Amino acid sequence: MKVRRKKRLLSAISVLAIFMLFLAGSSLHPVKKAELEGMITVAHRGASGFAPENTMAAFQKGLELGADFLECDVQLSKDNELILIHDLYVDRTTNGQGSVRQFTLKELKQLDAGTSFHPSYAGETLITLDELLKEFYGKIGILIEVKHPALNKGIEEKIVKLLARYPDLESIVVQSFDVNVLKRIHELNSDIQLGVLINGSFIPMSTKYIDELTSFAAYINFNVSSLDKRTVDQIRKRNCKVLVWSKKDKRLIQKAVLYGADGVITDFSRWPVDQEVFMEME
Repeated sequence: MKVRRKKRLLSAISVLAIFMLFLAGSSLHPVKKAELEGMITVAHRGASGFAPENTMAAFQKGLELGADFLECDVQLSKDNELILIHDLYVDRTTNGQGSVRQFTLKELKQLDAGTSFHPSYAGETLITLDELLKEFYGKIGILIEVKHPALNKGIEEKIVKLLARYPDLESIVVQSFDVNVLKRIHELNSDIQLGVLINGSFIPMSTKYIDELTSFAAYINFNVSSLDKRTVDQIRKRNCKVLVWSKKDKRLIQKAVLYGADGVITDFSRWPVDQEVFMEME
């Protein structure tokens, strides 16, 4: 009798466990497009799922696919020009070798930035932040990430000087993992909207830290795996927006909706509900 009771108990526990898993899984079903209305879509390094990242082709594709913002990475060349490239080295995305800072702008423009993505993009070149703004300002939002500021001294002043040419900065946001860089930009021009990229080690965030960041930033942006709904709610109560990205997480969109985030930074610039949506951000 004891054995039978034990078996029945184990069976009941198993059924309960399956039921709980079903409930948990039900919240991860594909989100309908209608539920995504009003959310911000950011094309990460342009529509880099379709064209070579940080090139005119990728940014043009992001515009065509209806993104709200084009995200780009900016560094300084050897001659201190604002060039769009993610890595410290040119090796991964171009046919060149060496660090970005070893090349003048003229030399960087001679590199092939398309073939490594696909032969059909052979001859695609790197572009400057100035070229990006001249082509897309007024057509779509621009989200500028400051890369490797410790190796790019004075980049804050260069960005602020360039943005001063544009009368309306409402559609431009500058973001970085480096809070001091953002504070410097805020000192130089408080009209520039800023976004703080949060490293997972700062989670959970204290109320004091949230207050500090939201005192100068318009966006606080997270890897969705390190985020919780309480943090999103606290930030949004302070009239700031939250964008999320994911490190190879196929449930990015579902989590963004579940947590109440304002938008998603993704390699795809349209909501591909039926596709795998993931990207990496460093």
